[in-house]
Amino acid sequence: MTAVEHDADVIVVGAGPGGSATAYHLARHGVRVLLLEKTEFPREKVCGDGLTPRAVRQLIRMGVDTSPEAGWLHNRGLRVIGGGVRLELDWPELASFPNYGLVRTRLDFDDLLAQRAVAAGAKLRTSVNVLGPVLDGDGRVTGVEAEVGPGKEPTTFHAPLVVAADGVSGRFPLALGLAKREDRPIGVAVRRYYRSPAKHEDNYLESWLELRSKDSGDNLLPGYGWIFGLGDGRVNVGLGVLNSSSAFGKTNYRRLLTDWLANTPEDWGMTDETNADGPILGAALPMGFNRVPHYTRGVLLVGDSGGMVNPFNGEGIAYAMESGELAAEVMVQALARPAGPERERALLAYPNELKARLGGYYRLGGIFVKLIGRPEIMRIATKHGMPHPTLMRFVLKLLANLTDPRGGDAMDRVINAMTKAAPAV
Repeated sequence: MTAVEHDADVIVVGAGPGGSATAYHLARHGVRVLLLEKTEFPREKVCGDGLTPRAVRQLIRMGVDTSPEAGWLHNRGLRVIGGGVRLELDWPELASFPNYGLVRTRLDFDDLLAQRAVAAGAKLRTSVNVLGPVLDGDGRVTGVEAEVGPGKEPTTFHAPLVVAADGVSGRFPLALGLAKREDRPIGVAVRRYYRSPAKHEDNYLESWLELRSKDSGDNLLPGYGWIFGLGDGRVNVGLGVLNSSSAFGKTNYRRLLTDWLANTPEDWGMTDETNADGPILGAALPMGFNRVPHYTRGVLLVGDSGGMVNPFNGEGIAYAMESGELAAEVMVQALARPAGPERERALLAYPNELKARLGGYYRLGGIFVKLIGRPEIMRIATKHGMPHPTLMRFVLKLLANLTDPRGGDAMDRVINAMTKAAPAV
């Protein structure tokens, strides 16, 4: 028996950036939304904490104050280190995106977005562990089964549409039989916070294309690294390894991180364990639409649940929020139609539009992942590409997916043509 207060037009499973963005945009259109989160806020997540202008645009679309006075650390662009070269690339000046990035820890970032959804009218319930779907006689999802609170009280919530925004684990889509595709790229990332007065107020995100330990000589360590200043005396330091690398799944990633950091300057504070602020944590990066279909039987997949991490740069937050906004737009139109074939026709616009927007770009990203998984290619690319700032500005636009879709400069037109020509994944 279902209590009336559990009813909603849409249930969103997971209050990360994708789930909160979905709930916000739905609620803003007057849709009754129930946002279910298994933990309590604030809560930690494994992430680089760096946001490109693509993610900043989505924050602005949610009405978030991104000023320094509101606690955000702004950055001008990306500092790339590799091939013996250190290059600072400013974010491009575009009509479609702001020209600054941001850094903020996930500890309060997710909480802030969830509260934006609540302010728009969504109902947030925390400590609700969703176990799986409720199915009708036709196998369509009509709600969720959950355990609520510390007592794990069994509860059923009902709604005509459900959004799975439950992250990389994808427990909800897995319960529907939607497994990860093994032919799509995936990465593993580990990160740790360090107290670093020398680096914490950096106005560039720092990306290391080559990692070396003190005793590695000319041999590169697998993966790529980052150092993002947090502005509060700390830095977020991490590295990622892709499944195209021979080291994937065969490496102690935590040891890899400390080996690399042992080779950084002593005054950065990352060679001394006493400067560490918390443990090394790791997470998977599901890339290139590695779980499909993105709509089936009344359920829409958003963000990491649908494998929407950018294969070029490991960015997930922007795409989680973008897919959440798109899912909301589609559901608003679908709910205005009677249940049945008309509504289904509207809902199928979601996977079709995702594929149109990102399918070709993610296809190119899959090729990129295979290439950089080969150390000899990566070495040639950094040696011959890094000394050429114009080429690297093109690479930055491509990797960060920052172009104007209409107009723009010659670089934009080339990148847009490439993504349109590539067959969609």
